[in-house]
Amino acid sequence: MGVEGAVSAVSSNAVYSFTKPNRGAITLLAGLGVEGDVHAGVTVKHRSRVAQDPTQPNLRQVHLIHEELFAEVAAQGHTVVPGALGENITTRGIDLLGLPTGTVLRIGAEAVLEVTGLRNPCVQIDAYQDGLLKQVVFRAADGGLVRKAGIMTVVREGGEVRPGDAIVAELPDGPHRPLERV
Repeated sequence: MGVEGAVSAVSSNAVYSFTKPNRGAITLLAGLGVEGDVHAGVTVKHRSRVAQDPTQPNLRQVHLIHEELFAEVAAQGHTVVPGALGENITTRGIDLLGLPTGTVLRIGAEAVLEVTGLRNPCVQIDAYQDGLLKQVVFRAADGGLVRKAGIMTVVREGGEVRPGDAIVAELPDGPHRPLERV
């Protein structure tokens, strides 16, 4: 038995843009990512990663954010809607940030994702809304870095994903490794 949640929105964009328009459905392709999305591919597609080493495996094929974050940042005066932070899948009812590395997410009837790590938010978030970056990445009281801008995954099994689809998280056999930035 796993942890359950749901898809609240799906988004994709064929061109580099910080935000991604919402869609009625997206198709996930095994080993690649979201069909037609600029970040789909076997090797890295994020510009900063390509500049470092274009042969790196793409551990950031599909980006998920929990919609609960939007209410949290709204309390600080920011308006964020699904797709605005560049995510492909917006979720509700599942603690994405609390999942361990290697968690399998079964979404809808066919799609299977594997959690690879945390999104490392960048200064583009402040270009979108000034001051938003410090709401999604900051130092905790113990000095540790907290990243709240979602998680990254790879596609293990393809399929269509739509708003309203159920998400079931299957935790890996222990010991669990906490998420790190990818």
